[in-house]
Amino acid sequence: MTNLQKEDFSKWYIQTIQQADLMDYSPVRGCIIFKPDSYEIWEHIQEEFNRRFKKEGIRNAYFPMLIPESFFTKEADHIEGFAPELPWVTEAAGEILEERLALRPTSETMIGTAFSDWINSYRDLPYEINQWANVFRWEKKTLPFLRTSEFLWQEGHTAHETESEARRRTLRMLTIYKEVVEELLAVPVYEGQKTPSERFAGAVDTFSIESMMKDGKAVQAGTSHYMGTKFAQAFDIKFLNRDNEHVFAHTTSWGVSTRLIGALIMTHGDEQGLVLPPRVAPTQVVLIPVGPWKKNPEIVERLAAIQKELLAKDVRVKLDDTDNSPGYKFNEWELKGVPLRIEFGPRDMENNQVMTKLRDQSEKVAVKLDDLEDYIFTQLDLMQGRLLESAKEMNRANEYTNIDTLEELKAHIEAKKEEGEVPGWVLAGWDGTEESEAKIKEETGFTTRNIPYAPPVLKSKCIVTGEKAKHTVWLARAY
Repeated sequence: MTNLQKEDFSKWYIQTIQQADLMDYSPVRGCIIFKPDSYEIWEHIQEEFNRRFKKEGIRNAYFPMLIPESFFTKEADHIEGFAPELPWVTEAAGEILEERLALRPTSETMIGTAFSDWINSYRDLPYEINQWANVFRWEKKTLPFLRTSEFLWQEGHTAHETESEARRRTLRMLTIYKEVVEELLAVPVYEGQKTPSERFAGAVDTFSIESMMKDGKAVQAGTSHYMGTKFAQAFDIKFLNRDNEHVFAHTTSWGVSTRLIGALIMTHGDEQGLVLPPRVAPTQVVLIPVGPWKKNPEIVERLAAIQKELLAKDVRVKLDDTDNSPGYKFNEWELKGVPLRIEFGPRDMENNQVMTKLRDQSEKVAVKLDDLEDYIFTQLDLMQGRLLESAKEMNRANEYTNIDTLEELKAHIEAKKEEGEVPGWVLAGWDGTEESEAKIKEETGFTTRNIPYAPPVLKSKCIVTGEKAKHTVWLARAY
């Protein structure tokens, strides 16, 4: 039996998300339609972030999608970083526009302009808002959820009196990202600082959480940027400080996107399809009548009663009483990644029990009806923890800390290719130069993911030059 996930991971991924009915392709190149299940996953992600943002005192706002071209020219690094990806509106109502309007790739320019009007005194600070929106980056190579021409995200923007306050906010948001991605999605991440070549266009410092997929590639799961006063100077975000002086604010921005859905799938999915962590699954429990249930209406009535009780306890549960065979239903709901399946037929009714099957385990378990509710809550919690631990074990198995030269890295990649295994992530020393970083990418296809806060090993020599390392970095191929 072939293992498509191992033999052709990209094909497995596309096949899985289509068969699980998560998306469809749009008539517009590089854009996708989010079908109800994938959009509900995004809603659960939104709910958790909104809960945490509001605890931080951060409120939601919304800004227009169209951004005047002149706004981009105010910050040179920013426009240079996004220029190749910008789609432009040049005509409206049959007339050529006096100024081109970009479909937002991000909103620093629009929000910076607004902040310059709204912030006048230190009493107005900190000013902290978040926006849930769609953004556009005209990607040459696309992959559903992970890299599309239009995608959904949240982008937070804040302004502060001092650098220390702004830096605290930058790092605090990265911590929140880590907590949500690990606790809600059960996807373990690597925290750290981006190298200068990888940081956000116009930022002073960029920090990221990176996640490892089952094919060993990296997904940048979230970023948080300290902008210094660069955008404040470009957009004249000044305020009267406590010494009665006009000074520039220190700003931050931070965001995650619907690529988290792709990361979720690529971290947990298996040959049978999706495996969804219970906390984020659109359907947590599916109830399926089995045996000659149509001859006994009480079977479905009992399942409907169980469904009603679970819905009252905020469990996302569905009753599948369609005409499809039980085998078809089992396969369909496994493909969709539903965490817990409950089967109930005439024999189960006689024994006052149900048969249960957790998505990440192979065995069925009989559970007494009187114990079912407690069993469901306990097992969903246990599955959530198992998935996170399983993903951490996968990461550990694909981390390599014993590679010290570029030749060793190339040999490692080639050996893994011959073995049919993934090359994973490599911890390496880096001398801090763009030349060395570029050479790694050119000769191996690996890029620096980030400079980890707490590397498992400190590297003393640069993997390229052999000279003293300035940083220890994670290297990997990335989506």
